[in-house]
Amino acid sequence: MRFACNARARLGEEFRVIVNQPPLTLLALACAALSAVILIVYLVRRPPLVGATKLWLLLGLGVFPIGVAAAGNIEGFRATKQRRFCGSCHVMVPHASDSNDLHSSSLASRHARNNLFGEENCYVCHADYGMYGTVLTKLGGMRHVWLYATEYKSTPIEEAKRTIHLAKPYQNDNCMQCHSTKLDFWARLPDHKSALDDVRSGRMSCASGGCHGFAHPFWKPAEELDAAALRRAHRASPASSGTTREDAR
Repeated sequence: MRFACNARARLGEEFRVIVNQPPLTLLALACAALSAVILIVYLVRRPPLVGATKLWLLLGLGVFPIGVAAAGNIEGFRATKQRRFCGSCHVMVPHASDSNDLHSSSLASRHARNNLFGEENCYVCHADYGMYGTVLTKLGGMRHVWLYATEYKSTPIEEAKRTIHLAKPYQNDNCMQCHSTKLDFWARLPDHKSALDDVRSGRMSCASGGCHGFAHPFWKPAEELDAAALRRAHRASPASSGTTREDAR
């Protein structure tokens, strides 16, 4: 009796897992099941190749498999935009953990708390802007996997922090998809106003130690963090902003 109850419980749990899948996943599973049924019935019964049989084979060998491929690819692409997918690779666990940390002040964590795209903050911030940005981003991700497997798999963490760098500087255009730098409220801030030309031209990175801080500060070498702290302190000092201590009060 207990075995039967446990079996029913497991079956119910598996059924709930299937039902709670995204619609495209269910569509892909349904197309695969229908295609398999059609082919099995044909192989077992071997009906004559009349018009109706050809139509069923067209569905089983063409239409439904195409449906599986289309729905599966679209749903797979959607799944790869999720932060939990990025964090499923063990070398990315620290990045995902920091992003999930409600007490972290890193750029990654602050953007993860954005209700508009929090669950997709890795993709939104790292996806290249433009018509082909999505394709280029996915190709870049595959390049990262290849380089990790062929060159950096055995690199110690501290050495990796010093030797592995971005292939190209992080583009402020990615930030300006949301932060356009054109609103009056943004321009009224003294730091924004003084750095406007540098930010728009890319001479100063928004995600740098001298601006809003690093997206993943825990991955930076200690000397780079110290240098960034000195730059922030210099920018925050009254002398660097052209004010006196009396004015600052």
